[in-house]
Amino acid sequence: MKSITAHILVAIMLLLLPLQLHAEELVITAVGDIMLAGIWTPTLRQNGYGHPFIGVKNVLAASDINLANLESPIAVGGHEYFEKQFRFRAEPQVAPALRAAGFNLVTLANNHSMDFGGEALAETLRHLSANGIAWIGAGKNLTEARKMALYSIKGKKIAFLGYSLTQPIEFFAGTDRPGTAPGYEKLVTADITAARSQADYVIVSFHWGKEANSTVQAYQRAAAHKAIDAGADVIIGHHPHILQGVERYNRGIIFYSLGNFAFASKSKTADVSAMIRLRLNDERREAEILPLDVLHRRVGFQPQLLTGERGATVIKKLSDLSVPFNTKIQSKEGRYTIPF
Repeated sequence: MKSITAHILVAIMLLLLPLQLHAEELVITAVGDIMLAGIWTPTLRQNGYGHPFIGVKNVLAASDINLANLESPIAVGGHEYFEKQFRFRAEPQVAPALRAAGFNLVTLANNHSMDFGGEALAETLRHLSANGIAWIGAGKNLTEARKMALYSIKGKKIAFLGYSLTQPIEFFAGTDRPGTAPGYEKLVTADITAARSQADYVIVSFHWGKEANSTVQAYQRAAAHKAIDAGADVIIGHHPHILQGVERYNRGIIFYSLGNFAFASKSKTADVSAMIRLRLNDERREAEILPLDVLHRRVGFQPQLLTGERGATVIKKLSDLSVPFNTKIQSKEGRYTIPF
C-alpha cells in the first residue's frame, strides 16, 4: 500500500513539473508609443479614457510587466515649450486608464515628456505614482532620470532603463535640472553595467531614429550594440512611429522601433505596428511578435490584434525590414517568434 501511495505521489509531482516550469517563466510585454492628448481629447472624454486598450487588455493581463512609451506628460499645469512644433499634455484621467489596462511601467525618455516643462513632469510622476505605475528615463535631475526600475519576480531580478536620443536637447536632465535621461554612451554603459551587477535580465528603452522612416540609422545600431556589449539583453526602440527591423546581436535582441500603439494621430503612414511579448526563464529566451492594426480610419485610437493573412502581412513587412540584420522570424501555428 505504501509503495502504491509513493508511486501516486511521484506521478502527481511529474504531472505538476511542467506547470512549475511554466510558473517560473517571466512574461514581459512591450508596446510602442502611447499619446492620448491634443485635439482628440474630447473623443477620449466621450468614449472613455480606457477605450483605446479594450482590444489588447487580455494580452496585457497575461504579462508580469507591461512597458509602454508614454509620449506626453500627464498634467494640468506647467509652462508650454513653444520652441517645437508639436506639444502634448494628457489629462490626469489617462493615468488610471493606463493602470486599468495593465501597464505598470512606462518610459518617459522621449521628446514630449518636457513639452510643458519640469512642473508638468513632476505632476506626471505624481499621477503615475498614485496609480501604481513605475517609470524610467526622466526625473527631477539627471541622477533620478538615470535610475533603473528593478523588479524581483519569480525568483529573478529584471532591470529597466530608458534613454532619449532625440531633440530638443534642452529636454535632457542636468545636475540640478529636471528632464529626460540622455542616451550618451558613457552614461548608458555605466548604468547598464551597474544594472547587470544586480539583475538577471536588463531591458533598455531608446527613443531614437527618424520619424516616419523605416531605415535604421547608423547611430541607432551603434548605440544598441554598445548597450548589449555592456550587458543589456533586450533593446526596445521607438520614435519613428512606424516599424523598423529586428536584429539579434550576440546574446541580445534589438527592436529598433515598435511603431505606434495608442496614438492620437490620423497618419496614413503609421498603419501597423507590433507588441512584443518576451518569455524568459533559465532554459529559453524568446520574443513573440504580436502584429497590430493601428490605422485610425479602421480602428480609431484602439489598436487591434491581427491574425490570419492580415497578421502574416505585418510579419512579412517586419521580416523584410529585418533582412539587413539577417534576422528570421519563426512562424508556427499562428505564432511568430524569435529566440535569442
